[in-house]
Amino acid sequence: MNALTSPAKRPSGLSRLTSTDIAEFVAGSAIWAPSVHNTQPWWFAVHGTEIALRADRRRQLGVADPGGREMLISCGAALFTAKLALRALGFTADSLVLPDPADPLLVACLRWRHQAPLTSSEELLFRQVPRRRTHRGGFGPAPLAPGLLDLLREGAARDGASLRVARNEASQAALADVVGMAELVQRLDSAYMRELADWAPPPGSMRADGVSPSSYPARPERTSPDFPGRDFAHGHGWGLPSSSPAGPARFVGVVCVLTTADDRPADWVNAGHALQRILLTASSYGGAAALYSQPVEISWLREVIRHHLGDGSYPQLVLRLGTVIQNAVSVRRPVGSVLRFGDGPPPAA
Repeated sequence: MNALTSPAKRPSGLSRLTSTDIAEFVAGSAIWAPSVHNTQPWWFAVHGTEIALRADRRRQLGVADPGGREMLISCGAALFTAKLALRALGFTADSLVLPDPADPLLVACLRWRHQAPLTSSEELLFRQVPRRRTHRGGFGPAPLAPGLLDLLREGAARDGASLRVARNEASQAALADVVGMAELVQRLDSAYMRELADWAPPPGSMRADGVSPSSYPARPERTSPDFPGRDFAHGHGWGLPSSSPAGPARFVGVVCVLTTADDRPADWVNAGHALQRILLTASSYGGAAALYSQPVEISWLREVIRHHLGDGSYPQLVLRLGTVIQNAVSVRRPVGSVLRFGDGPPPAA
């Protein structure tokens, strides 16, 4: 893990738990959700037996995500994790998404009023919360578990999203080309590159957010077709030693696009909810995911993907799924820095 934050320890003795105990456990689990550039753009306000999940505008990517779409996707992933944490305590999670049109940063309100036994599948997902890592590289030759793709698609549909699989080499190559074009366009944008550098601290940094050098390879791993990743090291060669010698391209895995039927804030939250379900489910079956937001951050390239899909749905993220031995380490802010009780001010950025 890391020296700053450890996974939330599940409390015992349900009948003795206070609302404070529950809120701390829920927030301590939700902070392990994925977020763009590990910005962790959320905080939690507790009022009795209700937790409000709020987006933190100060952590929004002003250049890459001026409309806040990726911020709300990140918060949607945190919402799924918070609900799963309540289930891990034996509670049912009642939630309202974007309940106040006058307060767009109020992403969701969560309550726990009733109890229900935790299912084995929910327990399996919850165990993956602190273990799941975003992969940045190629995959090994082992295929995904049989039936996993069907399970992932069914899960995405439950959350109002679709997981679209690129079934042939031509579709994979087309998406790889779009990712490559997006990477080229963004590298030529000085404002974008400054923002990326702001969220990619150097080795030895004690920051509890951003993309740590412990979470990406020092040498980019090529795939076939090639999906280039971001240069978080800014050419300095930071990162983890490669798990494979230099040589032929590694396996690309299964290439997918996460989409929604519409493109409103509620759809973005749903996409994040679906994304975390996909990532945790894949992890529980030995799978990992590489995520690409570059092509959906550029409007005309996003339209290229949308046209390629051909049904009018909106792409929210490109991802690759496969199997790999992971040694990446992720950092998270302490739960005390994102949790507030009552009507106190939001935590410091």
